[in-house]
Amino acid sequence: MIKITELARLYQINKTFIEYGLIELVPKAQIPKSYWVLRLCLFWLRNQHKEMGLPERLRLSLQSLGPIYIKLGQMLSTRRDLLDPIYADQLAHLQDNVPAFSGDLAIKQIEKSFQRPINEIFDNFDEVALASASIAQVHTATLKEDGREVVIKVTRPGIAKTIAADIQLMKWMASLMQRFLKDAKRLRPVEVIREYEKTIIDELDLMREGANAIQLRRNFLNSKVLYVPEIYSDYCTKDALVMERIYGIPVSDIEALKAQNTNLKLLAERGVEAFFTQVFRDSFFHADMHPGNVFVSYEHPEDPLWIGIDCGIVGTLTNEDKRYLAENFLAFFNRDYKQVAQLHIDSGWVPADTPAEEFEFAIRAVCEPIFEKPLSEISFAHVLINLFNTARRFNMQVQPQLVLLQKTLLYIEGLGRQLYPQLDLWDTAKPFLENWMREQVSPQSLFNKLKVKAPFWLEKLPDIPELVYHNLAQTKQVQQQQQLLMQRFNDQQQKNSKNQVITSLAVTLSIITALFYLQSDDSFNLYLTIPAVISWIIAWRFSNKS
Repeated sequence: MIKITELARLYQINKTFIEYGLIELVPKAQIPKSYWVLRLCLFWLRNQHKEMGLPERLRLSLQSLGPIYIKLGQMLSTRRDLLDPIYADQLAHLQDNVPAFSGDLAIKQIEKSFQRPINEIFDNFDEVALASASIAQVHTATLKEDGREVVIKVTRPGIAKTIAADIQLMKWMASLMQRFLKDAKRLRPVEVIREYEKTIIDELDLMREGANAIQLRRNFLNSKVLYVPEIYSDYCTKDALVMERIYGIPVSDIEALKAQNTNLKLLAERGVEAFFTQVFRDSFFHADMHPGNVFVSYEHPEDPLWIGIDCGIVGTLTNEDKRYLAENFLAFFNRDYKQVAQLHIDSGWVPADTPAEEFEFAIRAVCEPIFEKPLSEISFAHVLINLFNTARRFNMQVQPQLVLLQKTLLYIEGLGRQLYPQLDLWDTAKPFLENWMREQVSPQSLFNKLKVKAPFWLEKLPDIPELVYHNLAQTKQVQQQQQLLMQRFNDQQQKNSKNQVITSLAVTLSIITALFYLQSDDSFNLYLTIPAVISWIIAWRFSNKS
């Protein structure tokens, strides 16, 4: 049952949609009739921002609805193949230009988190936010302890309640979809919302973000590909996070990157390398790589280094997921659509009775046109749309555990387009995946796995003889029980056979007696009835004993 707070939020969403005139985004011919019914029910609402352009209205509407919708705008801002540049430019402001809350509130939040005055911890605290995002904003300062330059990230006051209300509303809408839409079972909206809820709730905990950043930094320590700022864990709480201050160019500022002669081709290739390294080497990847969270170091523009911040959302994959993805990617790169189809069937993503050949031809029709083209001519979005239609035909189900990976792939494509449109994503990724697959079956990989398992085996080695003895004893006992059960079964079968013979004899004698009785009045019929009755009695007694 939907609650009053959820109804209020639903009203707020519709109110925002109407007051910003977003119906103009939909062609008139495609506006559903249900909209006009809703419009009549909310007759007192009017477009309050007619003087603004539609792109600006779209940005402001998402911004007013809060963090969940802001994040939607952040992702769309990277998809310039789907949106006109004027829309993408407006939505790009959501990446780091969300209106900040006051410095006084930030100070109160920090002092509440650390339970002491801010001037006891920091010097030169700047009350003007350096950047502001959907869930938190950052301020600069120096540590009083040693004068190191730091950035303090602090969550928005009351943001948890807003997110909780939106998530509950989304759950309600997802349950309606699952009940009434025929495609809902395949799309699994309830599972997707639960996965998203877990992700965004985790992002609210800055202690978790700090731990994620520490792990990611350790994975890329001394790397030429990616740098992650140091986290000062002694100064971190659930609502405040203190980290090293970095200096870099926003990856979206192409003009600034060109001005310092950045090697954009190498930068784009290293972005792809960083992503696949996180996914396949570490099974731990930054899952919120929109341009507001990615910078490029000022140093060595000819040998550019990515800088990643805001590790609130990370994704992990199991070994099975990694192997499945790698095999699928390689099959796509090699145009082995039969293998792609078979992998989908074997993994359970499509029903086991799916015709493999028909599925193969459908995938071929979608994917074949995209190869041997530069990135500027390839759109993953259009491929995904075609694959979605193919999925509908073959009842493919959405996999919630890979939603973050899919979103990150969208970000990677958007960044690649902006940096170096001629980048051949396939040639960049294929060697990496081939090397990874070879490493999985190499002697070194086998040795590493044995090395990991060796301490466990050595610990259990003294117990092995006793375990073998008990296993053999249990096996012998099971065999004896099976033999006893088989003997009982055979005895029962013999009894049943005898019972069937006697019953058949009784039935036969009864039929013969009935025939004689109908044809003759002789007393012989009485004598003939006696054995029939006796046979029935014997059969009944035999049946009870068995």
